Amino acid sequence: MPTIHDTFTLERRYRHSTDKLFRVLTEQDLRERWYSAGRNAFERFETDFRVGGRDHHVYRLGADTPFPGTEIVNEGRFEDIVPDERFVLATTTVFAGQRISSALITHEVENDGTGCILRLTHQAAFYEGADGPDMRRGGWETLLDALTGVLDA
Repeated sequence: MPTIHDTFTLERRYRHSTDKLFRVLTEQDLRERWYSAGRNAFERFETDFRVGGRDHHVYRLGADTPFPGTEIVNEGRFEDIVPDERFVLATTTVFAGQRISSALITHEVENDGTGCILRLTHQAAFYEGADGPDMRRGGWETLLDALTGVLDA
């Protein structure tokens, strides 16, 4: 199977300040709350939010997923950070012990006068056995829905 390359951008508007959104995106306890999306319990969730810092997550898929109990490991590194504006994360995903993708994920936050905008750009290479671009986009849409819940809490 050839490597599949894909890029997508998701944009969401929030009624919150850019500093609040950036805090929820980056502080470990808040980040874990929206990343779990109420579905997957993390066995490990570590975020060292600094340039060169590690972003490491290990979890098992829930009973309501197509692969219940399957382990997923995300290993990342923060490549760039501009507080309250942008951060870039390079990450690799391992599904059931098989490396399935590598991605560069850029989170951009900007004030829109009444709140803020989050623009998430996901650029990835998907390998054999990968979930593929459509499922990954759907996963990020679910995560951004969960982010709304954490912001509004």
